Amino acid sequence: MKALLRTKAGQRVLSAALSLNAKRYKTKSRTAEAPTMADLHAVFSAMQQRFNSSAAGDLSAVFQYQITDGEAWNVSVDNGSCKVEQGEHSDPSVTLTMDGQTLEEVMSGETDGMQAFMTGRIQADGDIMLATRLTSIFPPS
Repeated sequence: MKALLRTKAGQRVLSAALSLNAKRYKTKSRTAEAPTMADLHAVFSAMQQRFNSSAAGDLSAVFQYQITDGEAWNVSVDNGSCKVEQGEHSDPSVTLTMDGQTLEEVMSGETDGMQAFMTGRIQADGDIMLATRLTSIFPPS
C-alpha cells in the first residue's frame, strides 16, 4: 500500500477518495472572524520557531498554505533548515488549503491535522504523503 501511495497515480486516487469521504463529514461553517494579517504572521512565525530539524532530516520540500480567508504562505524545508515566506511559491511540493481558524487550531494542537483533512477542513494537492510529516517536523505548541 505504501508503495502505491508513493506513485503519482496512487496519490491522486487517495486524494480523490479522501475528498469524497470528506464531503460526507463536512462540518457546518463556523462563524468566527477571519484572521488578521498579524494573526497569520504570528502563526507562521511560531511554526518556524518550532521547526524540528532532526525530524526533517535531509528533506527538501515546499509546503504551500492557501488560507481561504487570508493570505497565502509557503514553508520551505531544505536539508535541516526552514524558511517561511508570505505569498505563493512557484513550485510547491504540496498545497494545503484551509481557513485561518483551522490553521490556528492545527498549529496549536487543538485539532488533529489528519482529522481536519478527513472531515474536509483541509484539502491537499500534490505530494500528500509529505503532509503526513508536518506534525513531526513542526510539533504543536
